[in-house]
Amino acid sequence: MPDSCILAPLARLRKSAYMEEEPLPNNKDIDVPPALVERIGLQYARQRLAVERDHEAQVFGYGLNFFHPENWYSLHDLLTAGLRVSGLYERGRRNAHEVRLRRNVFSSHTLPAVFDGYSLLHLSDLHADTSGGAMSRASELISGLRYDLCVWTGDYRGRTAGDFLSSIRALAKLRDKIRTDIFAVLGNHDSVLMVPHLENMGIRMLMNESTEIDRGGARIYLAGIDDAHFFRADNIEKATQSLPARCFKMLLSHTPETYKQAARAGFSVMLSGHTHGGQICLPYGIPLTLDAVLPRAMGAGAWSWGEMQGYTSVGVGTSIVPVRFNCPPEITLHELRCLNA
Repeated sequence: MPDSCILAPLARLRKSAYMEEEPLPNNKDIDVPPALVERIGLQYARQRLAVERDHEAQVFGYGLNFFHPENWYSLHDLLTAGLRVSGLYERGRRNAHEVRLRRNVFSSHTLPAVFDGYSLLHLSDLHADTSGGAMSRASELISGLRYDLCVWTGDYRGRTAGDFLSSIRALAKLRDKIRTDIFAVLGNHDSVLMVPHLENMGIRMLMNESTEIDRGGARIYLAGIDDAHFFRADNIEKATQSLPARCFKMLLSHTPETYKQAARAGFSVMLSGHTHGGQICLPYGIPLTLDAVLPRAMGAGAWSWGEMQGYTSVGVGTSIVPVRFNCPPEITLHELRCLNA
């Protein structure tokens, strides 16, 4: 893949992921595995890894993510201690393991009739290395389902830095339960170094790319963008440059924060995660925070923006603290329906 195709979002990344007064790392000093160079290009890999390396050295991150709660690990221990003292910790942990199956329908006039009833299994925010109980429950639910395609929308690692091989091992076990093709994108917890490992287990990563899905001589299209929340490495324009002007196309984006760009690009459907639905919510699922700049109605479940329909999964795993309140974890089965069928 030509480096020039992916450099546009990284120009934005330089401005957003770093404070202006901070010097940029010397990207030439970063060793990049040959498999990753071949997959996404040397400059893209070096620049994204530079942000990752700098983040690991700076507990709080930079720019919009300064004092970001996901990156402030001492806060995790403080919150856990507070929940233990209150007597809510064990209850919250049990809640976090009770993964549910949710169903959703997307109806469209532009969907080819032959795709009427086509189904997608949507998994998000697995945090596989730190959410063992939820991963086990998700595997049990998946074993009894029928679907045509599986999509993952990022955050496969528990923390935002450090080891990811334990996550890869847990994901490999889950991969064995899924009998269809899997398409996926990275999240803000994920290192780009995970891409070769994920693709080696048969998961096609969409790095500002798109693919076509054929059925009975008709086609729909699936695109995916790199993380837009922390790394700011998303490029919808590049992901859609080879797609027909008028077609049914779906976007995988870890965060739903790119909803305006996706709608302007003509996507029919957008699938996301990232928010955890708030994870710790007030009664009736009212989130205390979504860690995302977007309307609260888009923080969980089905929503729409203009002519585009979207769905934000509350995810399988947990982040910061291993508990959930008034926001049960989920896997989601989406069904496509043709309004002209």
